[in-house]
Amino acid sequence: MNAILVASNRGPFSFTTSEDGSLSMRRGGGGLVSGLSEVARDLDVLWVCAALSDGDRTAVRQAPGGRLDHAGYDTGALRMLDIPQATFHRAYNAVANSTLWFVNHLLYDTPNTPSFGARFRREWESYQSYNAAFALALAEEAAHGAQVMVQDYHLTLTPAMLRVERPDLRISHFSHTPWAPPEYFALLPDGVAAEVLEGVLGADHAGFLTARWAGAFMDCCERLLGAEVDRMGRTVLHCGRSTRIGVHGLGVDGEALWARAREPDVESNMTALRDQVGDRKLIVRIDRTELSKNIVRGLRAYREFLDTHPEWHGRVVHLAFAYPSRHDLPEYREYTAAVQRCAEEIEDRYATEDWDPLILNVNDDYPRSLAAYRLADVLLVNPIRDGMNLVAKEGPILSPGSVLVLSREAGAAAELGEHALLVNPYDVSATADALHRALTMPEEERVRRGSRLAAAAAALPPHRWFSEQLAALK
Repeated sequence: MNAILVASNRGPFSFTTSEDGSLSMRRGGGGLVSGLSEVARDLDVLWVCAALSDGDRTAVRQAPGGRLDHAGYDTGALRMLDIPQATFHRAYNAVANSTLWFVNHLLYDTPNTPSFGARFRREWESYQSYNAAFALALAEEAAHGAQVMVQDYHLTLTPAMLRVERPDLRISHFSHTPWAPPEYFALLPDGVAAEVLEGVLGADHAGFLTARWAGAFMDCCERLLGAEVDRMGRTVLHCGRSTRIGVHGLGVDGEALWARAREPDVESNMTALRDQVGDRKLIVRIDRTELSKNIVRGLRAYREFLDTHPEWHGRVVHLAFAYPSRHDLPEYREYTAAVQRCAEEIEDRYATEDWDPLILNVNDDYPRSLAAYRLADVLLVNPIRDGMNLVAKEGPILSPGSVLVLSREAGAAAELGEHALLVNPYDVSATADALHRALTMPEEERVRRGSRLAAAAAALPPHRWFSEQLAALK
């Protein structure tokens, strides 16, 4: 039995099956995983996650009770749940990523979507089953009075379900995404909206990355549930239970990031990029091709910058990392294609024999990304909406002389906005102007802004973020 548990959809490790049937293990991806992995191991936390791949499911079926650490793997305490594939697909793709993500990032094309009919009701039943599987596993693994930290929009129902199973536990829920204002959250069917809110309120403590997202959640509880909300004290009282609301910004472990960024594979990538870019200025962006990341408008802003500032032709290169994301969903496949089309248009219009104005990377290459951070003169982070955005924090740490062009709709803007160049993510022309201002900023101002950005980015490392929430549960 464990005293501290973490639950999330994705775990700290994933497995692949080779041709000879053997399993190989590698560290899992994603910002949440990278932020939590080392903290969890240091504190001997049991991590409960879902099996995502065929390799994961094979590993789980060979492990006693789904405990990978009991099967001899060096994972730390880890239990994977072998949820039926059809249930997982509907819960993860249809509800979590195609509904809750879209609502909280304000992504719907409302004249056409959403449309909640009988099919969605079946998908919602799978989401309920998926959350129930997590609640049951946590109830089985938790010691009496244990602290359980449930993560993100995949598991909004788990706190309330776990509360029924184990009222002795101290439960938190943390949202790594934004939270929609009540008028947009109300796009969800009334019963579903209430179930999500009441699911999170099953926790003793509900955490958010910024005061803005915490405020939106409290507004939803008040407007849609009729809950009693104390905004000054940050508590929500509903059905006789009180849930504390916390704001816990997540930053970067600067020392660990720098240690990784000095490894030989990063250094060799820096050499290759210098050879490719030469002495030109470098504008960098690093994103998944996620709809909320706003890559297409960023490319259009770069194109408009080149249109209006021909003096920069041949003197600047835009290095854009756009890693394909969620290709199970048609919207994401089309968005990835739109990114590639826009990149080709820039190439066709401006490229010369001795100047490639845009380098588009579509392969997930972490060492090359770290190399790009270190060489960047300008970092462009322009999401439509983001819970935090760790790219905006990693970049200034690895390149403190670079200028950050940052969307005012990123959660990171609350901490970094004073020292970045803030932009409206929908305003392509203003973003183009910000790129020009960043490239022409005097050195003294660049250094001053950069040092302050780096300090703010490292002020709330994962260990502190985690320990603050544990303290809040006590």
